[in-house]
Amino acid sequence: MMRKTVWLAAALISMTANGAFAGTLITEAEAALPAAAGGVTMRGITRGPTIKLMTPGETKSPFDLKVKFEAHGGATIEPGSLKVVYLKSPVVDITDRVKGFVTPDGIDMSKAEVPAGQHSIRIDVKDSDGRSGSTTVQLSVTK
Repeated sequence: MMRKTVWLAAALISMTANGAFAGTLITEAEAALPAAAGGVTMRGITRGPTIKLMTPGETKSPFDLKVKFEAHGGATIEPGSLKVVYLKSPVVDITDRVKGFVTPDGIDMSKAEVPAGQHSIRIDVKDSDGRSGSTTVQLSVTK
């Protein structure tokens, strides 16, 4: 009996780590919050990491959230520096929901659940030289 329990737990952990199932990225309650006021401002020229949304901006839920990170000048991405926020008022930190799907190459979260609607998400990450990269992605989700 104990072996079956350990095997099942290991299988579930492996499925989660490999993105076999993900879960909720944004809840219905969070989607109902008012939009955040203002926008993201970047100052100066930076050689910080580039962050690119690889998932189509218009998609159906659940969907595979794929984001690519690219460091510059010989630096490497620091996955632990990642911060992901849903731009609502108040801002909703959803970093913990994607942490298990983050590598130095980006985010690969399969089967992300998001309510239908327009969603703005800001992604921030730093490289090994301490330089920051930030982008705001727009998702248009249907059910």
